[in-house]
Amino acid sequence: MTNNITASRGSAPSRTDSSGLPHSGTGPLSDAALDELAERLAVAAAIVGIGESTRASRETFGVRDQLFRRLVRRHGFRALAVQDSAGVAARLDGYVRGGEGSAGSALDDAWRPWRTAEMAAALEWIRAFNQEHPNDPVRIFGVKPTQAQSDDYGAVLDHVRASAPERLAEVASHLDPIRTAHHTDEHLQRAWGTHPGRPFADHAHDALALIRSLPDAVHDDGILARMRRIVDFHERSVAGRDNYAGDAPVWADALGDTQRRTGLRMVYWDGIAHTSAAETVLGPAPERGPQPSVGSLLRKRYGTRYVSVAIGFHHGDLGVAVVPEPAGDLIDARLGAADLPARWLDLRHEAVRRQWDGPAKARVISGVYDPSRDDLAHLTVASLADAFDVLIHIRRVSPVRWLP
Repeated sequence: MTNNITASRGSAPSRTDSSGLPHSGTGPLSDAALDELAERLAVAAAIVGIGESTRASRETFGVRDQLFRRLVRRHGFRALAVQDSAGVAARLDGYVRGGEGSAGSALDDAWRPWRTAEMAAALEWIRAFNQEHPNDPVRIFGVKPTQAQSDDYGAVLDHVRASAPERLAEVASHLDPIRTAHHTDEHLQRAWGTHPGRPFADHAHDALALIRSLPDAVHDDGILARMRRIVDFHERSVAGRDNYAGDAPVWADALGDTQRRTGLRMVYWDGIAHTSAAETVLGPAPERGPQPSVGSLLRKRYGTRYVSVAIGFHHGDLGVAVVPEPAGDLIDARLGAADLPARWLDLRHEAVRRQWDGPAKARVISGVYDPSRDDLAHLTVASLADAFDVLIHIRRVSPVRWLP
């Protein structure tokens, strides 16, 4: 990639802070710092969870991508797990293993945060690596089960159009509004004021009931299966569950089962609320209390063989919003006090743990972020060092480039 925070050849070398740990000099994280970080992460790790505090930053994605590349090339990691469905991941895996099409087309049905030029470049790099190592390729896996895709809606409507055209308008009245969630999540539509009003899961249930009510002569088991996937998709969404925490036990099982089945060392890309090795409390929903994360369940199963990395930032323009400097009670403010372009800390180092550990609030910028409610955009952990083994902090960020 050309747009990340890896230091150029002319950048200053990393120097050492008072904890004896490297951070950046006059520029962003150097190649030497990234090399050392990857080496530390790789020691005895089966799964490395690399989480971002925002999915909209070119710089945070760039650091994550550069660490992944080093873990692959130098430390034998051969799997990438992403928060998406098994079906989407299979298409990404097919592309990086030499399939037809482009990286952009492989991402057509992916979750919106993955549909960026930065992610496409990461896929292109994996594909090139696999071409160099045909007998030892990098694989891509999803943490979610197979989910409905946009073409499922079209197949259902085509079936009704052909077999019971008099019911088409009624079925379409339920499917057309909710199909949009595959482009913009339902909870984002609510936050942005574009939601049509009725819960999408309710529309999906009504559409399924209509399909079931068709005469026996036009029943099709494949169409019913598609409709059940559509219902399941909307019931399990953030809006359907009314919960940002996701389905941590299911995702952790998928990760753990894949790692044990394949024996591959794996990198897991997600948000820090999911990769945290300890339970988290989300700022927008403190009344729910601590919620298990994928990382916290992996830590219980793998111990220190699961390594948790958090990439955060101080401020910047993410395109969809300008994020101000963090409030003083956020760990991001404390990390940014050094006024460095980028820095990192290994909280497994005893001296660093003593200095930095304790209850902490970390900034989280989700798709529903509102700068006027910046005080809610965080998660809380009881112990910073239990939640994250390594912290990476970037001073200023800029937006990712969204694919058309």
